[in-house]
Amino acid sequence: MPVELTEKKSASSLPVRLVGRDGLEKAGLSPQETAWARANGFSGEAGRTLVVPGADGAIAGALFGVGEGEGALALGALARALPEGEWHFATPPADPELAALALVLGGYVFTRYGKKTGKALRFAVPEGVDAARVSRLAGGVVLARDLVNTPTNDMGPAALEQAARTLAGAHKAKVSVVEGDDLLAKNFPMIHAVGRAAAQAPRLVDLVWGPEDAPKVTLVGKGVCFDTGGLDIKPSSGMLLMKKDMGGAANVLGLASMIMSAGQKVRLRVLIPAVENSISANAFRPGDVLASRKGVSVEIGNTDAEGRLVLADALALADEEAPQMLIDMATLTGAARVALGPDLPPFYTDDDILAADLAAASLAVEDPLWRMPLWKPYDKKLSSKIADVNNVTSDGFAGSITAALFLRRFVEKAASWAHFDIFAWNPADRPYGPVGGEAQGIRALERLISTRFG
Repeated sequence: MPVELTEKKSASSLPVRLVGRDGLEKAGLSPQETAWARANGFSGEAGRTLVVPGADGAIAGALFGVGEGEGALALGALARALPEGEWHFATPPADPELAALALVLGGYVFTRYGKKTGKALRFAVPEGVDAARVSRLAGGVVLARDLVNTPTNDMGPAALEQAARTLAGAHKAKVSVVEGDDLLAKNFPMIHAVGRAAAQAPRLVDLVWGPEDAPKVTLVGKGVCFDTGGLDIKPSSGMLLMKKDMGGAANVLGLASMIMSAGQKVRLRVLIPAVENSISANAFRPGDVLASRKGVSVEIGNTDAEGRLVLADALALADEEAPQMLIDMATLTGAARVALGPDLPPFYTDDDILAADLAAASLAVEDPLWRMPLWKPYDKKLSSKIADVNNVTSDGFAGSITAALFLRRFVEKAASWAHFDIFAWNPADRPYGPVGGEAQGIRALERLISTRFG
């Protein structure tokens, strides 16, 4: 990562002064800095950086506009705006840890295919900030971003499995995999059905870490490495971003990285159904009825609603050991984007205490989430005349809610369950990250899990 955090500032470190909309006079600037700011039309507008020269013409520092409380993540813009060198905050930001994290995330560049790294900055963290913790959080986000940004020719089901194995190896976790026709023998029929038409065999990746007697926290991530839509094929425009359809898996691996790196006292399990929803002579069809691990029969109203099918088998497995907390994350529906846009992922849960804790964690770490209702009257929209349930509704309304209601059928024993319908993508550059793959919800979940079980 281009931005390196240091515990102490060096003698050559230059100051960054934060300026709000309340005026230059209240920012503690010298008369020379104030005059320079005014000459350049700088008044503390959010996100703007102004480099300040010294008497000899060399760079003496920088001003950064924080506007009217834009949030600590806005400071990530400094990672791309400051000249290379060593820097520190002249006065601590309102949230020093989040500001330090923003700097690291703002300097992220995906370099696998030749893009050059960003500018090399060394930034001294404010006093009291745990630089190691910031690095752990940033590492989880960067892992999720890198996995989502990698195209499917290099991130198919086998490569996604390897990513899980690499993470497990770094933390002495155990991984087992059920692959290909073994999915049928071991009762994961819907994972098999969705992935059987692809060149790479479908699989269920199962990572376990931590003491057996610790509280059980299980993460399930949708690992659809590419989604053509199946026989209900998407238009070409609808496939352009489908490399990110494994964003749920990427995010739970990023969260797992945070949890294991911190040594949290939990029994962590990560389940990833890794498949490609492709088209071939043996692809599953609209109108098929699939068995599921839980014994619920599912009529296929649309093969492009495949994510909920693979999640259902994985959730049923996760639920069998009654974890204290069961979380699933998936790039599941376009309806969630219509309702809340790309920046604000909805989550669903029946547990009001969990929902309140998630909302508080979301605000505390600037990781936006919004609770949506598991509206029971809509459940009947998933009815089937020949099976226990259909995988889609006939009217197309409330698509994110009905997808969550479908998944809830497969969870009974878990003490708490929450479903996250994420986008896993920045459609535009943001101060804390460029266009491309994004981690959503996992920093809030890390805060919640560390608070509950730490």
